[in-house]
Amino acid sequence: MDNEINKAHKKKDLRNNIIVIALSVILLAVVVLFFMQRREHSAVMKEMGAEKDSIQFQLTQIAASYDSMQTENDTLNEQLFVAQAKVKDLLIEVEQTKKVSVSKINDYQKQVTTLRGIMRDFVVQIDSLNRRNEQLMAENLEVKQQYKQVEQKNQQLNEEKKRLSQDLKIASKLEARELIAEPLNSRSKETKFAKRTEKIRIYFVLGQNLAAERGAKSIYARIMRPDQLLMSKSSNDLFQFEDLKIQYSAMREVVYEGKDLPVAIFWDNTNEPELMPGAYTVNLFADGNEIGETTFTIQ
Repeated sequence: MDNEINKAHKKKDLRNNIIVIALSVILLAVVVLFFMQRREHSAVMKEMGAEKDSIQFQLTQIAASYDSMQTENDTLNEQLFVAQAKVKDLLIEVEQTKKVSVSKINDYQKQVTTLRGIMRDFVVQIDSLNRRNEQLMAENLEVKQQYKQVEQKNQQLNEEKKRLSQDLKIASKLEARELIAEPLNSRSKETKFAKRTEKIRIYFVLGQNLAAERGAKSIYARIMRPDQLLMSKSSNDLFQFEDLKIQYSAMREVVYEGKDLPVAIFWDNTNEPELMPGAYTVNLFADGNEIGETTFTIQ
């Protein structure tokens, strides 16, 4: 009887030991699984933290890239401002996020990719605008240089034209050769005495000049007395000389054909005060130029 009881106790103890061992194995497996899951969770959280830091770094780089972008296009500047504000807002959101999940990290990464693509589009636009501006500046500089060259060419042509005009004016200027002024008496004979002088004959040859304008010409004579007063019949006897209208003593209309032309101009002293003794100066003018000068003396 006792043997049976002992056997029963032994069976019971064996069963209990088996149960304890099984429970211990199960508990050990649970503990190991817990620590494995905890370590895996920690690794995942650490990886997501690193992803978060990477996203912050990328957003900081994108924001810095926007700061370096420059353009003079107002519309593009407004778009840059809006895009930069989105980057900074997302950066603040990521920095303030304490708990991150895989889905949240994936969402941030998608937004970063989108923002980076927008930034690259801006870079392409700005580069294109800068190249276009450089091209326009180069074209503008080329146009300015061409304009300057044309202006210099026109200035040279104007100077050449002015010089040719001046040369032509000089070349076409008439010249009085063999100029003589003679006091004449009542018998048209030369005299040396002032009280006998009734006329003054001014004789000259209008020289040949193929460059001079042909046709009717007015030849003006100015006779200056010894006291430096001009001999004149009327204060209305005027002609154009340079920028002034000046008085003349006597004038003669001639027709000039470019060849030597003998001319005589007379001053009639009849009904005029008696001439004073001394040296007289005679100047001739034609086409606004002085063409000759001579003197004579009476006593």
